[in-house]
Parts: sequence; structure tokens; C-alpha cells
Amino acid sequence: MDLILDFSLTSLFLISVQFRFATWKEVLMMVVGSVCSLVHGAASPLMLLVYGMMTNTFVGYELEVQELANPNKTCINNTITWLDGTVVERPDNSTTYCGVDIEAEMTKFAIYYIGIGAGVLILSYFQIALWVSAAARQIQRIRKMYFRKIMCMEIGWFDCNSVGELNTRISDDINKINNAIADQVSIFIERISTFIFGFMVGFIGGWKLTLVVIAVSPLIGLAAGLMAMAVARLTGHELTAYAKAGSVADEVLSSMRTVAAFGGEHKETERYDRNLVEAQAWGIKKGAVIGVFQGYLWCIIFLCYALAFWYGSKLVIETKELTPGGLVQVFFGVLMGAVNLGQASPCLEAFASGRAAAKSIFDTIDREPEIDCFSEEGHVLDKVKGDIEFHSVHFNYPSRPEVKILDDLNVVVKAGETTAFVGPSGSGKSTTIQLIQRFYDPKEGMVTVDGHDIRSLNIQWLRSLIGIVEQEPVLFATTIAENIRYGRAGVTMEEVIEAAKQANAYNFIMDLPQKFDTLVGEGGGQMSGGQKQRIAIARALVRNPRILLLDMATSALDNESEAVVQEALDKARQGRTTISIAHRLSTVHNADVIVGFEHGRTVERGTHRQLLDRKGVHFTLVTLQNQGKDTDSDKPEYKESPKCSVFKLKHLSYRRSLRQRSHSQMSNNIPDAISGKFKIHSDHLETEEFDKSKRKDEEVIEPAPVARILKYNCPEWPYMLLGSLGAAINGSVNPIYALLFSEILGTFSIQDLDEQRRQINGICILFVSIGVLSFFSQFLQGYSFAKSGELLTRRLRKVGFQAMLKQEIGWFDNPINSPGALTTRLATDASMVQGATGSQIGMIVNSLTNIGASFIIAYYFSWKLSLVVTCFLPLIGLSGVFQAKMLTGFANEDKNALEAAGQVSSEALSNIRTIAGLAKEKHFVSQYEEKLQAPYKRAKQKAHVYGICFAFAQCVIFMAFAASFRYGGYLVSNEGLPYMMVFRVISALVTSATALGRASSFTPDYAKAKIAAAQLFKLLDRVPKISLSKTEGHSWDDFKGRIEFKGCRFTYPSRPDIQVLRGLEVSVHPGQTLAFVGSSGCGKSTSVQLLERFYDPDEGQVLIDGHPSASISVPFLRSHIGIVSQEPVLFDCSIAENIQYGDNSRTVSMEEIIEAAKKAYLHDFVMTLPDKYETQVGAQGSQLSRGQKQRIAIARAIVRNPKILLLDEATSALDTESEKVVQAALDEARQGRTCIVIAHRLSTIQTADIIAVMSQGVVIEKGTHEELMARKAAYYKLVTTGAPIS
Repeated sequence: MDLILDFSLTSLFLISVQFRFATWKEVLMMVVGSVCSLVHGAASPLMLLVYGMMTNTFVGYELEVQELANPNKTCINNTITWLDGTVVERPDNSTTYCGVDIEAEMTKFAIYYIGIGAGVLILSYFQIALWVSAAARQIQRIRKMYFRKIMCMEIGWFDCNSVGELNTRISDDINKINNAIADQVSIFIERISTFIFGFMVGFIGGWKLTLVVIAVSPLIGLAAGLMAMAVARLTGHELTAYAKAGSVADEVLSSMRTVAAFGGEHKETERYDRNLVEAQAWGIKKGAVIGVFQGYLWCIIFLCYALAFWYGSKLVIETKELTPGGLVQVFFGVLMGAVNLGQASPCLEAFASGRAAAKSIFDTIDREPEIDCFSEEGHVLDKVKGDIEFHSVHFNYPSRPEVKILDDLNVVVKAGETTAFVGPSGSGKSTTIQLIQRFYDPKEGMVTVDGHDIRSLNIQWLRSLIGIVEQEPVLFATTIAENIRYGRAGVTMEEVIEAAKQANAYNFIMDLPQKFDTLVGEGGGQMSGGQKQRIAIARALVRNPRILLLDMATSALDNESEAVVQEALDKARQGRTTISIAHRLSTVHNADVIVGFEHGRTVERGTHRQLLDRKGVHFTLVTLQNQGKDTDSDKPEYKESPKCSVFKLKHLSYRRSLRQRSHSQMSNNIPDAISGKFKIHSDHLETEEFDKSKRKDEEVIEPAPVARILKYNCPEWPYMLLGSLGAAINGSVNPIYALLFSEILGTFSIQDLDEQRRQINGICILFVSIGVLSFFSQFLQGYSFAKSGELLTRRLRKVGFQAMLKQEIGWFDNPINSPGALTTRLATDASMVQGATGSQIGMIVNSLTNIGASFIIAYYFSWKLSLVVTCFLPLIGLSGVFQAKMLTGFANEDKNALEAAGQVSSEALSNIRTIAGLAKEKHFVSQYEEKLQAPYKRAKQKAHVYGICFAFAQCVIFMAFAASFRYGGYLVSNEGLPYMMVFRVISALVTSATALGRASSFTPDYAKAKIAAAQLFKLLDRVPKISLSKTEGHSWDDFKGRIEFKGCRFTYPSRPDIQVLRGLEVSVHPGQTLAFVGSSGCGKSTSVQLLERFYDPDEGQVLIDGHPSASISVPFLRSHIGIVSQEPVLFDCSIAENIQYGDNSRTVSMEEIIEAAKKAYLHDFVMTLPDKYETQVGAQGSQLSRGQKQRIAIARAIVRNPKILLLDEATSALDTESEKVVQAALDEARQGRTCIVIAHRLSTIQTADIIAVMSQGVVIEKGTHEELMARKAAYYKLVTTGAPIS
């Protein structure tokens, strides 16, 4: 106990740190609130004093009634006397008091109760309202200060703190502080106060009994602590066990195409299921452990009751140290104190997380920015020419201190001239621009404007001189006019229009329906690249800047827009100091000076002509680019032209990530090589539409019917029956306790001492036996439901996974069904469904028996009193629900209110560079503060509502007691109801009501479970567009492998607007090799996917041996096709198992594996490994080189012994050495099979029987290598330029 008190004191001391932003007014509110909580905490122990006095009154009255039942006795002067006037003496020589006016006494007690209740009503309202509103005011202040502070941090700070993290801090962490300084504090004070006063009441009433009860209570605490630890450990084990199954699921779903191609669906389901077994075992263990501890807890509590009542009755009867009322008062005082101490601990958790959150927030608030953009200091020059000079500048980014970006850089930029910076990526060009804007300060050296070090100038003023146009301009989610106005404060509409005209943007803006009031969408997503770029130029021009910085302003545009934007920029440069960074050198020819960068220093400077003669950096870049123009296709990647290096790298990485997922989705994002055009579609629009459709999908899910969930749980009915039995016994414990408790009070009015002792011992033995019984029944309930629930979870996961593997490939292209999303769905949905069956049934049975037994007991003994108490039940139940909700806190409801403010903050933080460049920080700060007003008002209103609800919930029990005991007194005196019946009825009904209220809110979230189940069922009920069942579709015996594509047209379901195949016509005879060549996105890989039947063509047919593919059984068709793709997918198992994967319809013998490995030139390499064929390949084959993976994939295809072999760029990712080996293996594998090859290196396909050149989804020419070379058309051009077609 001392320990906890110590802890509370230290934590209260530490909390005080969280209140550093409180004004005196708020401190006053919190002090008054604390006093109210303190007094409120004393109310329940106070009620016990009244309860004790009341018990004594009832016992006294009962004794009097028993005495006066003898006609020879009467009551004179409040003492019982014989009719002849002598005083009646009891066996122990004491006299008996009489003349109790029970009704008057009860009225007095009722008034006490009402008084306490009214006090509680007022106190608890103030306690909550004051604390919550004080917290709301402080949180508002913290939010504003925090956001303001973030907005004036230097850019380097943002490099080291991710925007996502800052956003969560603004929302979640501040909410955590709110939790820690609002209602939780007052509730904590109230509970600690109840704990202290409860024990005081106990010690005042009878110290011996109090000590006995205290001595046993550590056993309860111990059980709770052990249980928490055990559950945490078991949950950990369960999660790691499930993580294995989860990683299997993730691996399978990410390589769905491979699984489908090799028909591994059934095998994978089994592998997943094997991994679920372990998780299931841990889950069942967890259920059993919780059952044991819960049973132990109840058992100990009942043993405590037995001990306390046995010892207490000894004190009452034998030593007379206690009155019966004193016994009740002591016992409940200690019990109440202990319970409240237990309930105070969740508050400590809230304080701890609040403190942790406050630390990171306050650290930021206290941090002094290195470059403070709100500061008023620094000079302002009267006249600016615009000479910029770098004096031996050294610089590295704070987020990457080990990489040196600028190394002793010296550059002079003359006023009014256009200076172009050129050089390879990463040579420090863009960095110079950021230094001029003073986003960073150089580590050594200085940057000067007109000879003044820019660190000595006022930062807002400096930035107002500079206009900047970046490669990917950021627009804000408002209108076009507003976006241009961001350039400078107080711009008139005329100036906006003028700037738009200068930027060549006026015409396209006037064509839009809403003209300048058109919304540009989130991040400018509704505009094309060229339009965004021109709006950004207008925004830069409206500032009328002295210095114009162009950072690759046109590199992301297609040729058409580029010309327009370039023209706008040439206009804008007139008479300003301009620094232009460009990767397309054509755009910098006409610069006054060109400066060549390399490795963070300047290596040359001069005009375009001079530099060409010098043959330095500039010269190499130019020649590389011009080469690109002569050949009508892209250059080899290793001769990367700087023109695209940045842009292209983005796309390459984009492309690479997609390649692994699908061979198809990229056509719209890669330069189309043959036509040499850049095609860029706005991804934004697609994602937005997609989000909308996603939302639609999510809204329509109806909760699943419980009956259907139970159907899946059918096989476990014996467990569920046992569990329900346990639950029923547990439910009847509360009412039985009420019975026994009233019996004990009844025994005190028995005259015969031996009979009294016999009864008390009997009742204590009953208490003990109930304790033992509830130990077993709790264990039974916990274990049975855990077992049935875990079995159900496993079954649902398995059928869910099976259903996923049955879907057609197109289903996986939909981003909702990305591997990550599906794995989470398996993990969470299935385990949530458990909440709707096992534990939920247990909860319902428990509650029903509880209510049923209580009502039967109550109405059987006194229906009149029961009716009165029943009127209060709904209220008491409600207050129970409410208190349970208080424990979980109301925090979650505030989150939504802050969404609008959250949007402002996230937009501001993600575009912080643009905002800093425009010096618009203050604008966003004020916008954010404005958006905080509404939630703040709501929070203050809520403080009162919340206070009223809390107050009502707290005082209802006092009112219920007042009414029922007063009426009970009336029944006792007028209808001769034994007083123990009054206690029996009231305690039975009240305990059941509060227990119910609590229980109902602690059920696992039932609604969530039903929705999770509905999502699963939706998946199970979906009929795949391409069925995988062996019975559907037909098969034949002598499969030849003749393939024809007839007029195939096809679009990917995920991108319905782009037609990939536009009437593909080509056929290949058994045993022939057909090679597809053509630029990316012309539909080569797509044709392979149609052949595998991952998709069906929208029009036309694919014929195999003359049968249309749509009518053939899918497993049969795929069993005759082997595929080797560019990035082969291997599974995380041994080499042998990976090769066996080639044929999943049977078990492949070791001989066959070795045979296939030899054909694939793999065997020798495997024999050099220590574990030979048992070597693990690692996740996705990460332990092997590409050539090795490729050969395993070939062996896997050979083991299938397919009639048709598909090679999709099988060697393009290899180096020359591996390529030779792999190519040899492929040539071997092609013998006697129909083969379709897709190749980017033309040398590899010259031996093919038919070469088909594709462009934009159709074959433009076909024939053998010699025929096509003779034609001198597309193929000839490709071969002679020697370019890879990528």
C-alpha cells in the first residue's frame, strides 16, 4: 500500500510539470476541483457509517419484536420489563432497549442518504467540470504554441523529423496530455480519498477486524499482478506464433502470380494452416491461464468473506467489541478502500503516457530554432541590386552529416544576368538554391547578397526578394487565385491577372468553368503538370522578385507544355538576377553564364560556346543528350543522360517496385521508346477516384448475422455448452452472495447463543464452498470459450486465406486488396469475430443468470419492496455503464473534432519548404488557430455535459438507498417483514444492476466483431471471375501446345481507361519459338498473362490447340505451361522445395529435381553449397545471386515438363557472365516445346522461328530475323541502333 501511495505522490509531483502552461485562473479551477474530488471521495465511506447505524437499528428493533412476542412482557421507559414492573434481564445480565420507532428512524436515515446524495451531485459536477474545462484551456494553449513553434523551425529540423510523426504528435500526443490533465486527475484524487477514508472508517469501527481483512488483501493484489504478467507473456508468444503464419500469407499473396502459374494454391493453404496450429495452442493456453487466475481471484474473495464474517461475528457475540452495524461498516469500508485503490491504477497509466507525450512536445516548444523565420532582427537594405556570391562554402545536410555536399564552393552570380548551373545529379546544384533562400546555413564560408552576409539580413525580407519555381511545384488546396496570392500579401486581382498573363497561364485559366476560382485539389491534383508549373510561375512573378531561382522548372513536362512554360520563364527572366538549374541542356543554351558543377565545387564557367570548346562537364552532358536524339529510342541505362537522371530514377524505382507485383501496370508511366514521347498521366486523379470508390466499398458492409458466425463454430458445441454452464454458475454467484450476507445479519437477532454460533459457522462454510465452486466454474468458462474461440479463429483464417487464393489475378490489382491489407485482414478480422461468439455468449449467459437469480430471490421474499427497488434499476445500470466508460475515458471522441485543424497542419508540414520560400508561415499559423476555435468551444461545452452525467451517475445509488430503505422500514413495522429480507432484496438487486452495467461495457466490441465477420463473409461469398475448380472447363489428352491469339483486345481492370491490347493477331505451332519485341507498355507481357489465364481478353480469343482458353479448365491449362520471368519469385524454403514447386499435383522425387537442375546448369553450383539441395534461399531468395535465382526458376519450370514455355525477359536483369549460362540453360529447355520469348536484348532472339514486333497493343510486323532485316522497317531500326528496347 505504501508503495502505491509513494508512487502516487511522485507521479503527482511529476504531473505538475504538465501544468506549466496553466494561468492562475486555471490553477484556481484545478485546486477547487481537487477539493471537490477529495470531499466526494469521502462520501461513500460516510454512507457506510449511516448504513452501520441503520443495521443496528434494524437488529435492535427485531430483538424488541421477539421479546414483546411474549404476552407477559411490556415496554416501560424504553426498557423491556415484566408486567409486574421488574426489568427483564438477559442471560448476560444486560437489559434490552425498546420503543424503537422504526419508521421515524428510517425517515431520518433516508434524509441522511438524500443529503449525502445531494452533496455528491454538486461536488462531482464541479470536480469534473472544473478539471475538464481547465484542461481544455491549457490544451488549446499547448496546441497553438506547439504548432507555432514547429512552423518557425529551420528546414534542417524537418529533415530529421518526419512529417507523419509530427502530425501524430499534434493529434495523438496532445490528446494523451489532455487525458492526463483532465478528468483522470480528479477521479484519481477521488479514488485515493475513498481508499483513505474507507480504511479510516474501518479502523474507527473496529481495528482488529480491519487488520485481519488487510492481512488477506495482498493475495488479491498478487493474483491480479501475476495474471497481468502471464497474459502479457502468453499474448507475446501467441503473436510471434501468428507472425510466422502471417509472413507465410504475406509471402504467398505478394507472389500471387507465381503461385497461380504453378498451381500451388492448395499447398500454400496447408502451409499456412500448419503455422496457425502453434498460435492456436498459445491462445488456448492464454484462455486457460486467465480462467485459473479469475477463479483464484473469486475464490480468495469468498474465503475473505468467510474469514471476516466468522471472526467478526466472534467479536460481536463473544467479546461484544463490535455491534452488528460496526461489522458491516468495517468489512465494507476495507473492501471499498481496496477496490478504489485498484481502480486508481488505470489513472496512473494515463498519467505515465501523458508524461511521456508531454516530454516530446515540451522539448520541441523549448527548442530554439537555429534559423528563426519569425524573428524581427537583421538588416533590411534600401536598394537591392542582386549580386550573389558564395565564398568557399562547405555544407552537408543535418540529416546526413557524413555526406559532404558542397566542398569549398566559390561562385559569383552577377546582378541582372541569367546564370545556369549544370552538372550530374548530386553535385550540389539544388543545394546552392536552398542556401540562397537561407533554408540552411553553411557549415563554413558565407553566402552574400550585394556583399552582405545573408545571416545578417532579416529573413522574412530576404525571402520576399526571391521568387522560386521548382521541379514539382506545390500548390495548396484552394483556388487558383488564392494560390497566386500566396506570392505576396495584399495583391490586387489586376496584379494576379497580370502575373498569370506573364506566366502564359491566363488563357487556360479563362477556359476553366470557374476561371480563377477553380479549386486545384489536394496538392494541385486536379491540374496537369504544365498547368501547375505555370500557376507556380505566376505565384513567383506576383512577388516581383529581384532574384529568380528556377530549379529544373520544366523537367517534369511533356514537349508541348515545356515549350509554353519555357517561353513564360524567358519572359520572367528579363532584368532579374536569375539562377537556372536544368537537366535538359537545350533550356540553358541562351544563359549569360553557365557554371559546371562536380562533387560540390565548380569546375568550369563560361558561355555555352566556350564550354563546348573546353570539352569538360558541360560538353559530356551535351554530347550524351544529342546522341539520344539521333537514335529514335532511349539510350542504354548505363549511359544515363542527365536529362532524365532524376526523373528517370524516380520512375525506375517506381517501375522496379511494380515489376515485382505485376508485369503489367507500368505502361502508362514510362517514356514510350519507339515514339520517343513522354507520356505522363496524372496519378493524382486516379488515386482520388480510387479513394472515393474505396470509401463506397467500406460504407456498404452490413454486420453479419450471428447465426452464420455460429454455424462456423458448430463443431465446437461441446466446449460452448460447458462454457455456458460455467458462465451460468458464475452468474448466480452475486445473488447467492446477497442471500448469505443477509442471513449473517439475520443471525445477530437470534437469542439462543448456540443456535447463533451454529448458523454463523454454517454460513461461513457455505461461503468457502461457493469460493471453491467459483474457482472451477471460472476456469471452465475461460478455458472452454478460449478453446472454441481459437478453433473458430483458425478455421476462419484458413477459409479466408483459401478464398483469397481462389480469386482471379485482377482482384489483386485493386489496391484495396494489396498483400499488406489482406494479411492484416486475416490477422485482425478473424480474431475479432471471436468476440461475437464464445466470450459474447458467456457474457450473455452470465448476465441472464445474474438477473434471473436476483429477481427470483428478490420477488420471492418481498415483491412490494422489489418493485420499488426495480424502479431504480435502469438508472443504476446506466450509471454502471457510464462509470465503466469513464475508466476507458472519453478521449476518443475528441479526435474527430480536430480533423479540420489536422488538415491544415498536415498540409502545412508536408509543404514546409514552399511555405518557407513564400514566407507564409504566419498565414498558416493563423489559419490553424482559427480552425481550433470550434473544437475548443465544443470541449468547453462538453465539460459541463460530462460533469452533469457524471454527477447523476454518482448520486443515483444514494437516492435509491434512501427510497428503498425508507419503504423497507414501513414494511417491517406495518407488515412484519423480517428486516433481513430488506437487506436481502436490496443487496440482491443493486449488486446485480451494477455488475450488469459494468459487464455490458466490458464485452469485447460486439459490433466490431459483426462487421469483421461481414468482411470475411463478403470475401468467402465472392465468386471469382476465373474459376480454379478442376471440374469446370474441359481438358484433353494429347496436349500439343498450338497457340493462337485472335483479335484480342484487353484493358487491365485496375486501369479501365488504357487499352493495352488492341486486336492482337499472332499464332505459333507446336515446338516453335515465338519472340515478342517492342517498347515497354506495348502489351508483350500482357499477352503472356492472357495465355496463363490470369485475365481473359475483353474481345477476341486465345486458342490453345483450337480450344478457346475461356472454356478450358484452368488447373489443366496451367499444368502444361512453365514460366520463367524477369524477377523470378522464390519462396522462403530450401532449393529442393523451390524446384519441387514446379509441379504441385504430385510429390517430385529427388532424382527428378537433380535431373532438372542439371538441365538448368544449376546442379554444379548447388553441390558447392554446404547444405546442397537443403540450402534455405531466404525471403524472396535473398540469399542467392540473380543468376542463381534465375536458374532455380528454370529448373522449376523444367520439372513441370510443360508443353508451353514462357520466358518473360528471363535474362534481362543479369550480368553478361550469368547471362551466357542462363541463356544456354534456356536454349536447352526450349527443345521440343512451344516457346514464347519476350526479350529486350535482341541478340538473344535471333534464332527464334517467328519474331513479332509489337507497338501499342498490335503486331506491326512479323517474320524470321533474316526476313525482317531485309524489310528495313521497325525491327531493322531496332537492331542497327543496338539499343535495348526498354
